[in-house]
Amino acid sequence: MKDGVAVIGAGVIGGAIVKSLLKSRYDGKITATRRNIEKLKELEKLGATITKDNKKAAKESDIIFVCVKPNDVGKVLKEISKEIEGKLVISTAATIPLGFYKKMAPKARFVRTMPNVALLVQESYTAYCCDDDVNSEDNGKVKEILDVMGICEEVEERYMDAITALSGSGPGYISIIIEALMYAGLKVGLPRDISLYSSAQTVLGTGKLVLETREHVAKIKDMVTTPGGTTIEAIYELEGSQIRPALMRAVEEATKKCQKIRETWGINQA
Repeated sequence: MKDGVAVIGAGVIGGAIVKSLLKSRYDGKITATRRNIEKLKELEKLGATITKDNKKAAKESDIIFVCVKPNDVGKVLKEISKEIEGKLVISTAATIPLGFYKKMAPKARFVRTMPNVALLVQESYTAYCCDDDVNSEDNGKVKEILDVMGICEEVEERYMDAITALSGSGPGYISIIIEALMYAGLKVGLPRDISLYSSAQTVLGTGKLVLETREHVAKIKDMVTTPGGTTIEAIYELEGSQIRPALMRAVEEATKKCQKIRETWGINQA
């Protein structure tokens, strides 16, 4: 039997973590908590133990996910500080640095993660960083759990704001692109469902090409661009649209926002 896992705050992200673990047939007790326990009935039917009691869930588990909103992290850590002593705690909260967690519960071992909403379908890119007390055995457990949610990668903490802005918020940007492609399909006469699903699958397939071939995206673009063809005509239009700098500015501003949020709460990154 593997370590018991508690997911405190099983909303959208926390609930997806529970479902991912259950789908992977994780061989350990999985407990989900939420203030409104009625919203956890689906997870209970899938095999999770549910409760409103965060302390009980943390006490009876070996690994604790903290999946509450960033401004609720301090309150939750204060509530469960005794129960998580000597345990591995994995947070999904954006912007909160490891130093804050250690200050709140110095006897716990903390991992800071940044998944994205694609973990709902086990396709998240999840970056994570660990405090100095997290050992190699802990790291292996973290990677095993995060791998069932998609792709995971350990990074230096100084990159976490940029990752939050890029891949954490990324599904929002990509949704705009898919929506724009869908409307483009409607404009040229495609039925709505064909337009939407072909747009979404094209984005998915292109991403998979990059990941599996490890080719530069420029080479993939060249693969579908022929002299005098339709693709070069479309690319010519796109290059004049400022789409590249718009996306770059979006990520840059979202990165800056992480720092601004910490400043508002009086939290330092270091």
